[in-house]
Amino acid sequence: MRLTLTAALLLAATATSALAAPIRSYGSLTLSAKGDRIATVESGGDGKSAITIRSVRDGKVLDSFNPCATACSLSGLTFAPDGTLAYLARSREAGTVTLSTYRAGGTKGGGHTVATVKGIAQTPRFSPDGKRIALLVTIGAAKEAGAAQAGVRQVGEIGEKSDEQRLAVFDVSGAPVAPDGVKPLSPADRYIYEYDWTPDGAGFVVTSALGNGDNNWWVATLDAVDATTGAVRNIAKPKTQINAPRVSADGRNVAYIGGLMSDFGSVGGDIWSVPLAGGEPANLTPKADYTVTSLDATTGGLRGTTLRGADATLLVNSTIGWARPATFAAGDGKAAWSADGKTVAMVVQDYTHAPAIFAGPATAPVQITHDNDAVPATLTARSITWKNDGFNVQGWLLSPLNADPAKKAAMVTIVHGGPSAANVPSFGGGGAQALLDRGYYVFLPNPRGSYGQGEAFTAANKRDFGGGDLRDILTGIDAVEKVAPIDDARLGLTGGSYGGFMAMWANTQTNRFKAIVAGAGLSNWVSYYGTNGIDQWMLPFFGKTLYDDRKAYEDVSAVNFIKNAKTPTFIYVGERDIEVPPTQSIEYWHGLKDMGVPTSLVIYPEEGHGIRNPVNAADLRARTLAWFDKYLGEKK
Repeated sequence: MRLTLTAALLLAATATSALAAPIRSYGSLTLSAKGDRIATVESGGDGKSAITIRSVRDGKVLDSFNPCATACSLSGLTFAPDGTLAYLARSREAGTVTLSTYRAGGTKGGGHTVATVKGIAQTPRFSPDGKRIALLVTIGAAKEAGAAQAGVRQVGEIGEKSDEQRLAVFDVSGAPVAPDGVKPLSPADRYIYEYDWTPDGAGFVVTSALGNGDNNWWVATLDAVDATTGAVRNIAKPKTQINAPRVSADGRNVAYIGGLMSDFGSVGGDIWSVPLAGGEPANLTPKADYTVTSLDATTGGLRGTTLRGADATLLVNSTIGWARPATFAAGDGKAAWSADGKTVAMVVQDYTHAPAIFAGPATAPVQITHDNDAVPATLTARSITWKNDGFNVQGWLLSPLNADPAKKAAMVTIVHGGPSAANVPSFGGGGAQALLDRGYYVFLPNPRGSYGQGEAFTAANKRDFGGGDLRDILTGIDAVEKVAPIDDARLGLTGGSYGGFMAMWANTQTNRFKAIVAGAGLSNWVSYYGTNGIDQWMLPFFGKTLYDDRKAYEDVSAVNFIKNAKTPTFIYVGERDIEVPPTQSIEYWHGLKDMGVPTSLVIYPEEGHGIRNPVNAADLRARTLAWFDKYLGEKK
């Protein structure tokens, strides 16, 4: 179930603007093939964005431009081998995405328009010779890409039509292609999630699936697509979820990240390799004590990033094996590499340091932007580690700035979603600032099922949802109380998606928490199986369908233990949530009301798996804080 790599859907929904100074953001970072220039979409907090090109050596701005005559959003930055930059400009008002190229020092306001897509588009990539550019397009999209986005209305014949994300290829120097001239290359019945060019430019490797794209990523296969005919050939049918397919420089092998993943975009696993001609995939990092979070293929070998406990690290392979040449704070868990793999660039941040670009040799990248150096910290943070059931577990404790260490305080534990995900540092607590400003401590655990300690740890909650991971969390709270002035009588719990399930479930398993907020949670895995839009995600975790193993689904359904629930619970969900339909929240709310437990349910109109409308987000923030204040406030 979808969740960002911060904490929970609640975090994104309750983000506050209480930070003391405007923060410069660096989005869509890309590095030139030579490793000498970086391009990003930068914003200084005033709502205005520009594409900025910088020197890797010292971060100096070489060029900056905004190609949008009217309001648009910029993304998809990528360099050609010769240094030409491509980018996407989306106009929501017109319902189009324009693919353009730009040469540094060229005409201000943009460059050459390659194509305009009616619908949505993402991930442009130049061919190895730089003469063509590929793009993932969804012509006439009915919704945003991804199951976390608000779904279309379920009327008419259900399940017979869905958006198709397909590969399209354009000549870089050709005349601009109008919307009615965009002709996708890949077949109409196949959803393409990710892709990479083969070194000879004759085709692509892709992760793809037949049928509904929202639902079938969990069973996606590794395939080849001919760049001329669009013909598809299967390379492998991995036994794990797959991300980031990358073709080796010699064109012989395909590497990818394979592992137990609960969401497209929430990437983690081992590195696997398989011959491009086809064969049985081999695990290149078996028994690793880290999670691979991104992957690239360079002429110098495979490059990537990992999460190892509290640390994000770079990963480089060579003739002597794998090495982690540098540890960085967090950022977005990804890095951009030069063509030879010797130079790296990434956005780095942690809980107390605002984002900055680091770049340079992979052995020692250095900070090259200083726009945010003066932004003060708004909290204090520390990594907490503890042992439980033979596992080493890690999490983060966030404390209010200048908190009195002698005064007992309430604490809210936020359970991340997924469950295959992790809480990683982001400046200002990823949205937890509103709670911190209210005087609450915030605990962000990474229990079994999370990324950061290898595949065995991530897979440790298969067929055990709410079992070992809940014990890990409760033991983690014990560890926090040994080092911080937490009032055990004033503990709160919240989370979204899988974290919402854990919040609902914990209410039926323990009375330790005195207030709960559950966002887009699952209360009944039996009814959920038959009503959600992504039923394929459950099979890797449960092993069988509901109809083949009903008891496994019943055993972890909170409604079956609702008589044990005693904790006041505020529940919220989006009206058009595909991943966890609002009926799950209604069913739980109904059960709590029958048991006489104080409860409130808000269904936000037009929202999907996350509350994005600013008005709704503000309402949610106010309700969440009021709920915790009511039940966790100091007794007078």
